[in-house]
Amino acid sequence: MAAVTAAAIALLGGVLREAGPAAGGTAGPTPVSSDRALSGFALGDTAATVRRLEEAVGEKPDDQRSLALLGLAYLQRVRETSDASYYGRAETALRRAGTLDGSDPVALSGLASLAASRHDFRASLRLARRVVALAPGAARSYGLLGDALLELGRYRQAFRAFDRQVALKPSLGGYARVAYARELLGRPRQAIEAMELARDASSDLREPAAWTLVELGKLHFGLGDLDEAGRSFRTALAAFPGYATALDGLARVEAARGRIARALALQRHAVEIVPLPNLVAQLGDLLAAAGRPVEARRQYALVAAIDRLQTANGVSTDLETALFRSDHGIRLRETLALARSARAGRPSVVGDDVLAWALARNGRCDEALTYSKRALRLGTRDASFFFHRGMIERCLGRNSEARSWFSHALETNPHFSLLWSSTARRYAS
Repeated sequence: MAAVTAAAIALLGGVLREAGPAAGGTAGPTPVSSDRALSGFALGDTAATVRRLEEAVGEKPDDQRSLALLGLAYLQRVRETSDASYYGRAETALRRAGTLDGSDPVALSGLASLAASRHDFRASLRLARRVVALAPGAARSYGLLGDALLELGRYRQAFRAFDRQVALKPSLGGYARVAYARELLGRPRQAIEAMELARDASSDLREPAAWTLVELGKLHFGLGDLDEAGRSFRTALAAFPGYATALDGLARVEAARGRIARALALQRHAVEIVPLPNLVAQLGDLLAAAGRPVEARRQYALVAAIDRLQTANGVSTDLETALFRSDHGIRLRETLALARSARAGRPSVVGDDVLAWALARNGRCDEALTYSKRALRLGTRDASFFFHRGMIERCLGRNSEARSWFSHALETNPHFSLLWSSTARRYAS
């Protein structure tokens, strides 16, 4: 833990002080979503960019640069549409580009991003290390490296990589990663400061700007600040109308204020635009809260169908599926096995927490306590983590400790879960 703290001091102190002047716009931003630093194309109409690149590759099938750019553009289309079929197209284009030039950092960085998007972080780490070796001066290479290390629970190394990224080139991607690092380390206010720098670095790029605003809203929501969260989500929608995750964020704010009908309308709109599993699950929870259990169950069944579709496109959803099933009491014994497998692939604090919760839901609370302690080892201030710990302590018969954890969850964010906040309130008293 002392070593992690030392790395955090470097990441969250010196680098941001050095990077401060760039926040005012004096340095050109390098948004992680556009890959502009490596690819050279500017986003605006990504669908049109894809069409142009497809035409270029059709005319010159061995055009390595166009193939690499096409793969990156396909990955951006996944971000914008959540259509998992673009993953296969991205892989084909990037692998063809890599075959033509095995030392091309653009193609390799695209493949590293693709592996991370599919939650294959060990493959992403191998590829990111190759990119860093080929392009040690490229800031984004260290972001890719740090992302993979973070999901594998190698926090000291991940923080050093993020530190290096921002030192080389302050950018949206670097600031956003610093924000997440601060959040993990239990410094949410400082995380907000870093995400505000990411927002300022987004320039005129619509989807990256909206993404940073949504992430900023999530940070405010995590602190129970509904006014600031709502403001960020609405600004995201102004930047990128119809942005599904911003609609989802606003729905959560409305639900927290007790406006379930308004929340349902927003969530339905989000799901109509992009039927992501977490958005569909939230719609189900809202329907359950509205006293419509049959409709809620239909949405929960749809979550499983979408997960199967994502799996067919090479995306591992084990961790997310295990959390959803544990929350909703679905096939709990099978879910525990899934959580173990997921945590083996992603031994992060999130993986530890999901496994702890799956164990608790199966009544295996002694073992659950071990993983809950691991999940909290960085000092992360996440109300769900605290709630899970409270349920584990209660399962073990330690009611005083349990009440303390439930209170801690509610003090952090009294609206942390449609499903479980009321349980926390009941058990905290």
